[in-house]
Amino acid sequence: MTFSRKRCKLTIMRRIIFLLIITLVSFGIISCNSKPSPTNEPEQPAGIIVVSGDNSIRISYEYYATIKDEVQHFIERLNVIIGARNYAAWRASLSPEYINHISSPENLNRISEQPIMKRRNIVLKNLNDYFMYVVVPARGNDRIQIDNIDIEFITIYRVRAFITRKNTAGEEIKEILYSLEKKDGSWTIVN
Repeated sequence: MTFSRKRCKLTIMRRIIFLLIITLVSFGIISCNSKPSPTNEPEQPAGIIVVSGDNSIRISYEYYATIKDEVQHFIERLNVIIGARNYAAWRASLSPEYINHISSPENLNRISEQPIMKRRNIVLKNLNDYFMYVVVPARGNDRIQIDNIDIEFITIYRVRAFITRKNTAGEEIKEILYSLEKKDGSWTIVN
């Protein structure tokens, strides 16, 4: 082999080695920027997605648990208020919009026309009547296990509290207890 041929082979070898080094370095840089390899631990979801109308929001499981706990305590306190027939405390748990809705003459007349009200000769005239003749009989003796109450989000600060019961056919049905909204750190009953 002549000297120029050796030199040519050496040059080709250097180029191949150079290209290999560049390739390895490039691969190393790319792999450092890629996602880490999966582990055997299951991935935890980042949160719950709530869809309400045209909006969807994501809340954390911690936020869900906190709000559920707050709502359960609110309903527990409300059950005590209703059981004690404490109209003033119950009224303080209502939003102004809800008060306007349930104490409207149209709503009071509609409820007064129900067969059970007619049989008892009850005509609702105001919010206090609604409390005494509708709320107290419906919820006064209700012994709902607080731990069975669940929530569904409408917005970040508005939820529906419900329980799931089985009907006579054994099918599970969702029974809405209250629609609630948190304003200024307090929960109130809303429409």
